Amino acid sequence: MVAVGHLAGYAVSSIDLLKIFGRTLGDSQFKQCCVIAAAALLTSVVVTSWAVDERVLVASREADAKSGAVKLFGKILKTTWHLPDRIRAICWVQFWAWIGWFPFLFYSTTWVGETYFRYTPGASIADSTDPLGDIGRIGSLSLLIFSIVTFVGSVLLPFVVQSPDNETKSGQRNFTPRSSPATARLANLLYDAKPDLLTAWMLSHIIFAGAMFLAPFVRSLHMATVLVSICGIPWALACWAPFSFIGIEVNRLTAPSTILANGSSYRRLPNPSDEFSSRAPSPGLLRLNHLDREVDDDDEDPGASTGETAGIYIGILNLFTTLPQFVGTFISMIVFEILEPGKHPELHKGQDVDGEGQEDVVKKVTEGPNAIAVCLFIGAVSAIGAAYATGRMKRMYRRP
Repeated sequence: MVAVGHLAGYAVSSIDLLKIFGRTLGDSQFKQCCVIAAAALLTSVVVTSWAVDERVLVASREADAKSGAVKLFGKILKTTWHLPDRIRAICWVQFWAWIGWFPFLFYSTTWVGETYFRYTPGASIADSTDPLGDIGRIGSLSLLIFSIVTFVGSVLLPFVVQSPDNETKSGQRNFTPRSSPATARLANLLYDAKPDLLTAWMLSHIIFAGAMFLAPFVRSLHMATVLVSICGIPWALACWAPFSFIGIEVNRLTAPSTILANGSSYRRLPNPSDEFSSRAPSPGLLRLNHLDREVDDDDEDPGASTGETAGIYIGILNLFTTLPQFVGTFISMIVFEILEPGKHPELHKGQDVDGEGQEDVVKKVTEGPNAIAVCLFIGAVSAIGAAYATGRMKRMYRRP
């Protein structure tokens, strides 16, 4: 669904909205895209709020109901500091990977558009009434192809990559045995040819890094589009792999006291102190009360729920996904200040820049390195670090 959203968003961005809506939704392409995106977000939230029924969570103890924000943040901080080894490994892979992904997601549209106007003979934007919109439309077309590749990869990759739970603890495979030896040999051959998810994740970092290493050397729109499109496969795995492993680890670390027929690890407990204990539990009420294997004896409650544990670990993973944004923004700020200190001739429309004529500025910028391409190159270095961290994580999973 994320890939479908990307497809819709980039398809809209690649259309000249000013010709369709005029200035009704804004006087630039970017403003009109923002209005459409806001309307789509509002619609999806309204539909979700109307369609989803949530069960009321009833705390099993009075102390749980009185726990405040300070205790919550303290618990998150303590959990972050004492993460299990495998979850810590997942978080660090995510951290290094997203230092590379944020420049790509932020600047790839502008990079493709600038590449076209800087290096394509005869391409000029001096007479454009919306130069940023024109750059964005050209870049969005390449990202539309990127989204198509992501969508196809999201559909096909689960069939060509081994699921992390395809092997049981005894090492037996989870496909149904056949009576025919030839069929069994074929099944084994196909199974062995599939890479596991960790290997696929590590290869995706390498593919992304290889594409972004070439960014400073790109001098054509077609090559820039090819590099952006290649990154669709790594992006499909980036949206899939970390959450799969976090889910596996949460299930492994949590010891439910009762497992229901549907596989859920929740159970309902009678509580004499509340009004619901005198009758059958309502399907609209949910009581969570499970033991966590990794519980401190001093102030951790053995009644911590599976849902609460999963929420904390996913929140920490999101923290390791957000922090690289600040790192990437700081690096980009330094690169832009050094390589392109405000000199974008395609936006000045013939004006002198720092006492230099337009032609001199155009020559200086087109012959010099593209600052966005340098940021993408630095992100590729970080992606190599993510691949190394994934390799270490793979060795960790091989240990008994």
